[in-house]
Amino acid sequence: MFKKKWAAAALAAVLSVSALAGIKPAKASAEADVKAIVEGMTVEEKVGQMLMPDFRNWQKQGESKAAGFTVMNDEVGSIIQKYHLGGVILFAENVVGTEQTARLTDGLQKASTELPLFITIDQEGGIVTRLQTGTNLPGNMALGAARSEKYAYQTGEIIGKELSSLGVNVNFGPSVDVNNNPGNPVIGVRSYSSNPELVSKLGIQTIKGLQSQNMAATTKHFPGHGDTATDSHYGLPLVTHDKERLRTVELVPFQKAINEGVDMVMTAHVQFPAFDDTTYISKKDGQEILVPATLSKKVLTGLLREEMGFEGVIVTDALNMKAIADNFGQEEAVVLALKSGVDIALMPAQVNSLEMEKNLASVFNAVKEAIETGDLPIEQVNASVERILELKVKRGILTPDHTPIDEKVENALNVVGNQDHLKKEKKMAEDAVTLLKNEDKTLPFKPKKNDKILVLAPFADQVEAMTKSIKELKGKKKDVEVTGYAFSNKSFNDEVAAMIDEADYVITGSYVVKNDPAVNDGVIDDSVQDSSKWATAFPRAVMKDTEAKNKKFVLMSLRNPYDAANFEDAKAVLAVYGFKGYSNGAYRQPNIPAGIKTIFGESKPQGKLPVDIPSVTQPDEILYPFGHGLDIRSGKQLK
Repeated sequence: MFKKKWAAAALAAVLSVSALAGIKPAKASAEADVKAIVEGMTVEEKVGQMLMPDFRNWQKQGESKAAGFTVMNDEVGSIIQKYHLGGVILFAENVVGTEQTARLTDGLQKASTELPLFITIDQEGGIVTRLQTGTNLPGNMALGAARSEKYAYQTGEIIGKELSSLGVNVNFGPSVDVNNNPGNPVIGVRSYSSNPELVSKLGIQTIKGLQSQNMAATTKHFPGHGDTATDSHYGLPLVTHDKERLRTVELVPFQKAINEGVDMVMTAHVQFPAFDDTTYISKKDGQEILVPATLSKKVLTGLLREEMGFEGVIVTDALNMKAIADNFGQEEAVVLALKSGVDIALMPAQVNSLEMEKNLASVFNAVKEAIETGDLPIEQVNASVERILELKVKRGILTPDHTPIDEKVENALNVVGNQDHLKKEKKMAEDAVTLLKNEDKTLPFKPKKNDKILVLAPFADQVEAMTKSIKELKGKKKDVEVTGYAFSNKSFNDEVAAMIDEADYVITGSYVVKNDPAVNDGVIDDSVQDSSKWATAFPRAVMKDTEAKNKKFVLMSLRNPYDAANFEDAKAVLAVYGFKGYSNGAYRQPNIPAGIKTIFGESKPQGKLPVDIPSVTQPDEILYPFGHGLDIRSGKQLK
């Protein structure tokens, strides 16, 4: 508990030094004082700095079930203090309102009486956003389509401003995974591109935007989760490429981000036998498995630290993900990660009540025992804790913030989701829209007064976003009759056919995470109406019925643009790179409204594909190549 007076004095010195950011002698002094703090810490205090649990839900004593942890309480405070925790991660359940979030983070910091906390979050922008009142942004692949370093910087800056105003000091973003596998079930539009140079340029600008707001930025998922066909939340992915290929593709954005001073690197629960073919026996089924990068000393110390020269903080991806949790014991996984070179074990144990505190205690004691037996060398622990505290100094986290909470709240309410941020995200989303096909000048739609428009999308919030966006169009375009239909898990039927009969224009959103149509002899077989194939079969049936009736039809790809290949015979196709719709009084992403504005000619699409889209009927052929994007007026390729 920092009983040694000289350790407390060293902390005071660091606090004074951290106020002198940018002065080189001060940096040297801060490093010396960080060493002094670490020397004065107990083993327990050091272990605590290396553990970062979540309190996503909490069940207070006397309550019947756990609920979202949104208000600080003494039970969570006692755990922070007892285990000397160095940080916590927040999720959507924790950040439901602006004032609520600002008060929660303030309470968390006040509970940490020894050293201020890393308060972290995954606010990537796009489909991975946690703040329920923040600016959602169009996401990385939309930025890749816009080819704009300016927008990438603005994205980081907006996220940094909003998180900082809320008391969050670490963002687990951006993802710099190179998405070169169309079947990737977890990355997709979270990646900027399949091109490592484009990923690097945009990733670096996002990092710089975050850091301009004194936000610690994190690249993930090292060494690369872009060419996987398994989601590590549910299984253990394998990347079989050799070292040369990995160094020229997957590792490029990480190396460039390291060279530009990224603060943290998050590990991937992915097997990379080219760098480490060590095997373990899985606790799940007794089978031999290759070690994932998160638990590999060859990857984290040998490759990331020694070869690539990263001197910042290494944090694991969540250790409760099935890739780790199913195959390794809870305590074993945490100790192995730390031994491999990890500085912070993220979500090392589930703890959502005082009764479940034993899970954290078990991990804490296992790490402590590993240090005491020499299995985890104390020199390595000291180096990790020094890196953690040096980053806290660098980002001003160790400097006490004495701003009254009401002032913090007032500032946050002025920053989070403000009009300037919303205006910028709309512009980004509109410029990212990519027109893939526009035969017979189908677009833009030019409805007359009282024309009927039918919008179909998998989910009700998407239908609502489309409908509301049409109603917000300018002039006569909004004087139309709009009918909506959500088709998830449904088959095309006479009711839908009748709706198409009534419509003058039909807009269909597609949401196919992994292309898997029924293909026979190089042709999609539309006779297969298996309900499990609804994501492809239903919108294709709408497309074929609409065009047979000579109605105007456009297909809007809502998520991974690869699904556009399922609709090769549509006359008009565009990609917007974001599927979240309208709910609880707000658009959850700006992408669908941007697509609607393009369809009706209120904005000109500027996007060019940041990935290749392979054909689904001829998988060895590219249907729409990287860089493809049409001018809506001329129909020619954009320059």
